[in-house]
Amino acid sequence: MNFDLSEEQQMFVTSVERFAAPIDVEARRRLRLSPTGYDRARWQDLAGMGLVALAAGEDAGGMGGSAVDLALVLEAIGKANAPDPLLEHGICPALLLERGAAGDVLEGVLSGETLATFAWTERGQRYSLKAKGMKAESVGDGFTLTGEKTMVMGAALADLFIVTADLGGQTACFLVPRDAPGLEVRAYRLADGSIAGEIKLNRTPASARLALDPAALDGIVADLRLYAAAEMVGLGQRLLGDTLTYVKEREQFGVAIGSFQALQHRLVDCYAKEEQARSMLYRAALTDRGDAEKWQRAAAGAKAYIGENVDAIAREAVQMHGGMGITDELAIGHALKRVLVLARLFGDVDTVLAEYALAA
Repeated sequence: MNFDLSEEQQMFVTSVERFAAPIDVEARRRLRLSPTGYDRARWQDLAGMGLVALAAGEDAGGMGGSAVDLALVLEAIGKANAPDPLLEHGICPALLLERGAAGDVLEGVLSGETLATFAWTERGQRYSLKAKGMKAESVGDGFTLTGEKTMVMGAALADLFIVTADLGGQTACFLVPRDAPGLEVRAYRLADGSIAGEIKLNRTPASARLALDPAALDGIVADLRLYAAAEMVGLGQRLLGDTLTYVKEREQFGVAIGSFQALQHRLVDCYAKEEQARSMLYRAALTDRGDAEKWQRAAAGAKAYIGENVDAIAREAVQMHGGMGITDELAIGHALKRVLVLARLFGDVDTVLAEYALAA
């Protein structure tokens, strides 16, 4: 089997590397400390490169990228330690809007003019997609929503919220603009410096309902788990690469600490974990999606395996750097914190591993 990248895939990877190159550690820190945790102008530049459009089919105005195409792009973003929330505000809303038959709204998301986010988590629900606390009520020709959501990524930045709510015992998805009456947002920072938040709706009118049932949501979340794993693979490569460079330069007892056999063995273990994680990623990405159950099982298994292994690489990297490894002064500090967020997005290791075991 030929594993070489196609010309188009290589173009996208190179574009991501070039786009992320000017953002060094200090620039990344300043960006994360801004009031919204990100820059809208930078987001439009990213969308202008076609990276968001890659997640949507050609019939929907996108570029029709495959799972492998998107995994390669997310891996490149992770390797560059880029602060760009392509997964949360690009791929996620694009998949929801396209499969939910909201083409008119999708156009703005693909162009970067509209920044959307998915509001689905509730207190006491862990990682369940089933909405309980958020209630939807039919009013005339539309719907109103009442309830709360927590851990809404990019809550301070989003123009549009895609909200799950209970409608007659079934979970449905609705679109709520930021300026909708009755919408309140309380923002807070996550470990990686990005800003999430809680939203509260009080008989807030929804602008539209998406044509998504629970089975469709499960399929989309499987996709998102795979792409979160892809970014973690890239972050693992960055953590390993920076650590290898450091141990060759840092001296103790008059020699580079990289010459110590104990550290060499641990770094070899990290290298093996990274290569196995990458293999698991593309094994899952190449799984036949015609079998929904098999695909969801593969994505869950990949996220569990990759999350656990990249987390181990991150902790080794920090340990070899010492205390400064957890600060924002080094790239590995930023990478570690991003891994902590991604490993828990749409299900932590224990949750997705349990789902994998049940499906096996």
